[in-house]
Order: sequence, then C-alpha cells, then structure tokens
Amino acid sequence: MNVIQTIEQEIAEIMSGNRLYTTYLSQWKYLLESYLGGQEYREAAHLTRYQLETDGEYNARLLATPLENHCKSIISVYNSFLFRECPEREFGALENMPEIEDFLKDADFEGRSLDAFMKDVATWASVFGHSWIIVAKPNINANTRADEQALGIRPYVNVLTPMVVLDWNWTRSPAGRFELRYFKYLEDINGDVHTVKEWTQETIRTTVVNIQDSIIHEDYTEINGLGKIPAIICYNARSTVRGIGVSDIGDIADAQRFIYNATSEVEQTIRLDSHPSLVKTPETNAGIGAGSLIHMPENLDPGLKPYLLNFDGANVGSIYESIEHTISSIDKMANTGATRSTLNQTLSGVAMETEFQLLNAKLSEKADNIELAEEQLWKLFAEYMGTTWDGCIEYPGSFNIRDTSREIDELVKVKSAATDPRVIALVDHELVEFLGEDADLILPEVVTLMNGQTVPYDSAEPFESPEEMFNPMTGENIIVNDFMSKRNAFLNGLVEKE
Repeated sequence: MNVIQTIEQEIAEIMSGNRLYTTYLSQWKYLLESYLGGQEYREAAHLTRYQLETDGEYNARLLATPLENHCKSIISVYNSFLFRECPEREFGALENMPEIEDFLKDADFEGRSLDAFMKDVATWASVFGHSWIIVAKPNINANTRADEQALGIRPYVNVLTPMVVLDWNWTRSPAGRFELRYFKYLEDINGDVHTVKEWTQETIRTTVVNIQDSIIHEDYTEINGLGKIPAIICYNARSTVRGIGVSDIGDIADAQRFIYNATSEVEQTIRLDSHPSLVKTPETNAGIGAGSLIHMPENLDPGLKPYLLNFDGANVGSIYESIEHTISSIDKMANTGATRSTLNQTLSGVAMETEFQLLNAKLSEKADNIELAEEQLWKLFAEYMGTTWDGCIEYPGSFNIRDTSREIDELVKVKSAATDPRVIALVDHELVEFLGEDADLILPEVVTLMNGQTVPYDSAEPFESPEEMFNPMTGENIIVNDFMSKRNAFLNGLVEKE
C-alpha cells in the first residue's frame, strides 16, 4: 500500500461514524430538511415522480409546489410556551464570580445569551430527538485566575446536532454511573476543509483535513485537564437506545410530505382543467391562447383533425378535504389542535381542556429534560472554575394553557343568569383576573374574594352599625365601621365574631 492510499484510509477513518450514526443519518437528514423547508426541502426532491416524467417537467413541478411547513410551526408553538418565562437560577458558590454575568450574556462567544442558547438546544432536540452540548475552556496555561480574567478566559458552550457527532462510547463506572469514554464530532466545516475533535478522558485530538485533496493539514493532541469528556446530551424524549432521542416531528414530517404531494396534485389538476391538451398532427399549425387559429393541411384526413383531450382526474375539493384531514391528524399527534387553530372548532369544553392537559404534560417533560441538561452544564462550568456546583436551576413545570375566550363567554352567561349579588361579585372578580397586571388599575372599583366571602373595596360605604372582628392568634377583638376596614381585617387573618 503506497503513502497516498494510507493517507486516504486514515482520513476515511477520521471522518467515519459508528454504527448508530450510520443507521440514523438518513433519518436525521430527512428531519432536518422537513424542519428547514425552503430550498433544502425542494432540493431533497420529496415530490413523488411521475412515470416517464422528464427532469425539466419534474423541476418545474418542484418550483411550482409550495410547502406548508407544519414541522417548524409545531416546534415554534412548543418553544413559545417553554421559554415564555425565563428559568430561575441560583448559582450558590458561583454567585460572586465575575465570569457568571459575562457567561449569561454571551454563552458561546458568538453573542448568544444563555437563554437564547438553551432555546437553540431545545429546538434541535425537538427536531432530531436529542442534541449535544460541549462545555469547553481555552487552555493557555495561565498561572492564576487573575491571569485568566485579564485575558477573558472562561468556559463557553457549543451546541451540536446529531448529524455532526460521528462517534461516542459509554461505559459503566464502578459506581454504576454511565460515563462517556470517547466522543468524536465535526467541530467546523469550511468548504472541503473539515475540523474533527476526538475527546477521551485523558486527551483531546484535533485533526484538520481536506477531504477533496486528501490532505491532513493539522493533527495535534492536548492533555484533557478536566479528566472527563465535557459533553452533555439533551434528550427531547428518551428512546430505548442510549444516545438516541425521540423526535417531535418524526411522524409529522411524513404527514407534511403527504400534504406537499397533495398540493402538487392540486396545482396539476387546476392547470389541466384550465388548459386541456391539444391533440394534432405535426403539419397542423395551432396558435396559443383564447381565439387562436388552427391551420390544417388541405389534404388532411378528416379522422386526424385536431381535438382537445379532456382531463378526468381527481376533484380539487376531495384533495383539499384530504389535506384538511391530514392537518387535523398532525394537530392530534402534536396536541396543538386548540393552539394552532385559526377557525372555530366544534370541540366541547371538556375535549379542549383534555387536549390542553396533554400538551401541558408534553411541555413539562420537555422542560424537565432541558433543566437536567442545564444543571449538568453548570456542574462542568463549576469544575472548570475549580469549585463544586451547589446551585439550583428551575424551569417552569406547569404551563397555563387556557381557552380565554371560551372561559369569558361562560362567565358572562353565568353572570346573566345569576340573581345572588355574591355570585355576581365572584364572576366580576374572575373577569377582572383575566386582565392580569392591568387588573390592579381597576380592582378598587370591584369586589374580591377573601376567606370564602366577597367584600367590597369601596370605603365610602359605611356599615349601618359597627361590626366586631376577632383575631384567633391574639384573642383580641376589633371594631370595624366600613367595608375597607373589614377588608383589611380579612387580609390580616381576622374573622367575623359570632
């Protein structure tokens, strides 16, 4: 074997992935194309090709067919709930480190805040089923923390999709915990030049290769001072295979592809209905457009006169019904029927509430997985800084998903049917609660519910006779003369004296 063949074989080994990577790569590519849409989806040629269709005809059909990107829409809905509120972070021993504030503002040295970075992690985990986080720190052999701070050296993070993680290997430690023993990924792709990182618990190998010219530009190894591989896997949902997650859009991508092909059929049906094919002999001259002339040879056989070929294909309405049914199935799979709907639905209140609960459960599971990944991130951050993580990360565990319009309509109906002033007061209070923070502006003009009773805020209405209130904690009695005094007494835990 000559030197060139040896180098080519070495480059092929460097760029190769393990068995799981090879097995799932085509599926990951399909999921990525389904999420990105646009030119990537068009170039992937997900339209079914007709028999005897030429390349030109197929390309024209690709350009004429729009894509309804339900995959991106579903993931956007999930992220809008997951990151509506920022997570609560308590840093413990890291609290007073100046690197913390800088890291929160620029987590990856590319200007992304930690919140924006974790949103990207969650997005790619939703697409592929999982994503990876690498926590690294430049090694400049600084003697003190002051030297590192002067040079701006601190840990930073990088998100990796499964498509660039080529190889990995877990082993169980004596304590029973699974630990990464080997990790290889594509760090950078610049045209034909690829940079590959290989981590072990002892070393870090970096190889820069030109896959087109079969040249190894750089190949050097460093000591892994951390003593472990700082790679974190963030699952969207766990599968039965370690290192492989379950995508949110695995089945939705197939339904989206069906809609894409059905949309092409709609375009073809309309085109053929509007412009039927003209059948004629080569000698017959036919113009184009309405009112055009057809010139036939004088000696043309009457049986060969031109005629229109009518199209008896599928009805456009039936195709649209099929598309609507598929969109409905997508919403059922994603539990987003009530949140993505743009039309009034005939779902009952119980059915909509059940769907909200299912979506809430799905979002809670996703939030727990993101929270776990960030906790592991901070543990590695603390190790790089020479300390132990004792803080706490808390992502929202429940998501207030409500059909506000339906609830307001129900309250209005209850109020119109009620005769008891206390019921009307309670309904008024619930209606004001829908205003959120703006409720504080008008609450003094309405009633509130405290200790199971409705008490007016209006202090301008005194009682006909003073009332006595009892404090169960001190055993003391107080006298109240108006509604405001009674309200304040309720807030302080006093009760009406019998």
